[in-house]
Amino acid sequence: MNAKIKFIWKRLNANYWFYPALFSIAAAILALTMVALDRAGAADFLSSVDWLAPARPKGAADMLTVMAGSMIGVAATVFSITIAAVAYASGNYGPRLLTNFMEDRGNQLSLATFIGTFVYALIVLRSVRAEDETPVSGVEAAATALPGFTPQLSLLVAYLLMALCVGVLVYFLNHIPSSIRINKVLEGIGRRLLDAIRETYPVEDELGEAPESQGGEELPAWDTGYVQLIDFAELEKLARKEGAIISLIVRTGDFVHRDLPLLRVKDADVSELESKLRECFTLGPTRTPEQDPQFLIDELVEIGLRALSPGINDPFTAITALHWLGAATAEIGRRDLRKDVCAKTGEAKTGEECPVIPRSDDFSHYSDRGFGTIRSAVATSTTAAQVMLESLENAARTVQHLARRDILRKEADGLMAQAREKLTGPDLAAVEERYRQFQQCVPATQLREAS
Repeated sequence: MNAKIKFIWKRLNANYWFYPALFSIAAAILALTMVALDRAGAADFLSSVDWLAPARPKGAADMLTVMAGSMIGVAATVFSITIAAVAYASGNYGPRLLTNFMEDRGNQLSLATFIGTFVYALIVLRSVRAEDETPVSGVEAAATALPGFTPQLSLLVAYLLMALCVGVLVYFLNHIPSSIRINKVLEGIGRRLLDAIRETYPVEDELGEAPESQGGEELPAWDTGYVQLIDFAELEKLARKEGAIISLIVRTGDFVHRDLPLLRVKDADVSELESKLRECFTLGPTRTPEQDPQFLIDELVEIGLRALSPGINDPFTAITALHWLGAATAEIGRRDLRKDVCAKTGEAKTGEECPVIPRSDDFSHYSDRGFGTIRSAVATSTTAAQVMLESLENAARTVQHLARRDILRKEADGLMAQAREKLTGPDLAAVEERYRQFQQCVPATQLREAS
């Protein structure tokens, strides 16, 4: 349940309306509080401030009207600029990046600030009373010595919010062009990918084989969609309670439809646990980066493939994508790829075996998903091919596991084989020379596991 709550919270944060709605509620509460303080006489101290001239009701009403009108106009402009930037980025870099821009905190908080200020000004404006208006029955007509009612403290806060909005607008106008720069986009994906790898595989420089599936009775999927979340904590509790072993057949990010198997249960009756087991899986129409490093790898690959397509022909964007792929591959190469999900839940005791066996992903799987997928497009570009060999070489330098180094070497061999079919003349000669340098740095070894 905790995992599902965290997932829902992250998905809620990803919605573009969440922070504007939150700020609107906060602004409404702030406005009502400030007006109440003004009515209670909390603004009396402002009369002793010589440089702060008190506002008259008409001036306060005009100022709040201008503030509310300008803020909703700026908010509409900010939304339009954001949509235009999102359309440009998703069209050039890939539609899957739409989520990244909609989740951008700078865009969300900028719009939220303007919407919140609009709500604040509107609510405070409602409390302003002109000098010739009849006071509301049972309510003190004035918070100051001035006729009518002018919420002086509320107006001062409104001025501060206006100053904040000016700063946020300047920030937003700088943030939008910066956020759609391809290097910035790739950096955001790359750093998020590295963080996801470290979170998924926390053990470094300690290698071992993932446990094999224990078999058992299969539980089929009940719906169609992508596996967005697997609640390992609930699976572990259920397995320990029933004395069963649960072996997963799918991983987060896999697409399933009805009657495809999700998992196998040994030493327990699946029919009795079916409803509880299904509650541990969240299915949806799209993939999400939670529990799914492959999603971010696919984003880097997609940008690289689009950049190397004949219609775009931008090898330098592909080069940056290859650099981040190389960094991620090196990070995976030095980590233990066994997923001890029980250690993360905190339920397991020392020496106790985990009753939940996730679907294992070896180093070859990640290498194929990244370099293997982009390889055919890279082979058509001399510069990109040289950089991919360099990235493979740099990754191999940091990987001590000999079998994994051989996998990287095979990726280089595959790239060279395709480059010989796509390139000719001096272009091919340049790639051949870089390939020879790679071979000297990463000599062939017998495929074996390091102890």
